[in-house]
Amino acid sequence: MKVIEPDWPVERRVGAFTTTRDGGVSVGPWASLNLGVNSGDEADAVAANRGRLTDELPAEPRWLGQVHGSRVIHLADWQPEVEADAAWTDRPGEAVVIQTADCLPVLLAARDGSLVAGVHGGWRSLAAGIIERTLWAVPVPGKELRAWIGPGICARCYQVGGEVRSAFVDLDPVLAAAFQADGDRWRADLKWIAAQQLRAAGVEVFDCRRCTFEEVDTFYSFRREGRTGRLASVIWMSEEQ
Repeated sequence: MKVIEPDWPVERRVGAFTTTRDGGVSVGPWASLNLGVNSGDEADAVAANRGRLTDELPAEPRWLGQVHGSRVIHLADWQPEVEADAAWTDRPGEAVVIQTADCLPVLLAARDGSLVAGVHGGWRSLAAGIIERTLWAVPVPGKELRAWIGPGICARCYQVGGEVRSAFVDLDPVLAAAFQADGDRWRADLKWIAAQQLRAAGVEVFDCRRCTFEEVDTFYSFRREGRTGRLASVIWMSEEQ
């Protein structure tokens, strides 16, 4: 199993990575480590892939039923496939899992290693305030957090309609800088938007600068393929070292 590990200065007890397409049993457009149960893949293949991921982790993965919304939960309130697009924990032994295939996985860790969080950053959830709601939910100020923006679609590859631009500009006129006109549509920089929202709260931001649309052999991309798998970005804490 090949994974992408964040390059960020966090406490040793914090672990995190994003999966790639490599290392699973799925075939066809889902080849091979598809982790999405609602992707159209065979259920047995997804279950086997999730089992392989679990075997790689020192913590129990907590899967969310992501709905492109703004709900944030503490993992103490987790139930299987609970509808939420962000989660956090201050307890070792459980891992936040965020599934993506172009949307942004945003992973957060307290500077002192006391908590971790994961956010599903699609345009709808970003416009609905998922990052701000996550920062409100965790019991530490933004300046005490570090964030890593994992693989997601880049501005070169993400074309949207005017309604998407309006949703962000109505929220904050500063976010107009994330959009570049392309005929009667717009190129949108979701990573810039997420980073702007994080930095506005004092969070230190790190970006892996990898595009899911461009790296065909490494990542799934819904925008590129339509029928495709899902990556998982995982973050957890080990017991105090």
